[in-house]
Amino acid sequence: MNAILCKDTVRTYFRGIGQVMFQQSAWTGLLFLAGIFWGAYECHMPQVAWGAVVGAAVSMVSGYMIGEKPSDGAAGLWGFNGTLVGCAFPTFLANTWLMWMCLIFCALLSTWVRRAFNNVMAPWKVNSLTFPFVFTTWVFLLSAGILHGLDGSGLSKPAMAESFSYTLDTGFGSLVVYWLKGISQVFLVDSWITGVFFIVALAVCSRWACLWAMIASAVALALAILFKADPSDIASGLFGFSPVLTGIAVGCTFYNPTWRSALWTIAAVIATFFIQAAMDVLLKNWGIPTLTGPFCVATWLFLLPLYKLGSSKISTLTAWNEFRDSVGDDPAENKH
Repeated sequence: MNAILCKDTVRTYFRGIGQVMFQQSAWTGLLFLAGIFWGAYECHMPQVAWGAVVGAAVSMVSGYMIGEKPSDGAAGLWGFNGTLVGCAFPTFLANTWLMWMCLIFCALLSTWVRRAFNNVMAPWKVNSLTFPFVFTTWVFLLSAGILHGLDGSGLSKPAMAESFSYTLDTGFGSLVVYWLKGISQVFLVDSWITGVFFIVALAVCSRWACLWAMIASAVALALAILFKADPSDIASGLFGFSPVLTGIAVGCTFYNPTWRSALWTIAAVIATFFIQAAMDVLLKNWGIPTLTGPFCVATWLFLLPLYKLGSSKISTLTAWNEFRDSVGDDPAENKH
């Protein structure tokens, strides 16, 4: 019995990491974590990898503590926001014991904030996606501006957007690196090798998710070059991660893959790029990153119309099902 419980707990844990990209697979989660460790150590930031380990564990424990639905836990839905919290805090805040205490508290918080946002959004038949991570992390990063115990050494200084000189290596090898980093940055990791890990991890669970991640990163990269975005941001893959999540969400998670949904997904990916550019300018005034906020905004905008694009899954009904479940109806499907 104990062995079965241990196996289920391990599966729940790794599925929580996999659900960052909507993948209900422990193997995918394990490969994601391996990619995070590779990239974090390559970039001399091992605390990011260990933050992901801690954040995923804490948010999973939080689900058990507050009595969240077991079906959500089995699908890994307790862990994905906490995983991202664990990656973000060591990226933007100095590696101190106070940062780790805040990371643990924020990861705990993200689980019930997810439930709160899902309940609020249920009547509109959408759910919170990664916004619990975005919202709670923004609160802590903003508070670092006046709480000197939280050293925001990884944050940019609040400033108005300014011009920059445009010099970018557009050789084929460099473009491949930028493209792969667009995928790796979903977990805030600046490593093209990590991007390869993530592509393999997605392919293990869903070839469609893998395909849409690659397409979305390529489209975002092409747009960034075409519209002459900041070269340093392009080279680091910072225009790719939100479009990647949007591509997976709209392309194969909330709609079945059809030619109509494919066109809809490309439109969503393009919209995500411009929403990210706008949010980059807006949040630069506060010196905080957009995180996956552009992905959340764009995906909501493309799910709220509730169009039936051919053989649509209408998985936006998930949030509505969760709302009904909270008052005693059928259990929800296992999506964000």
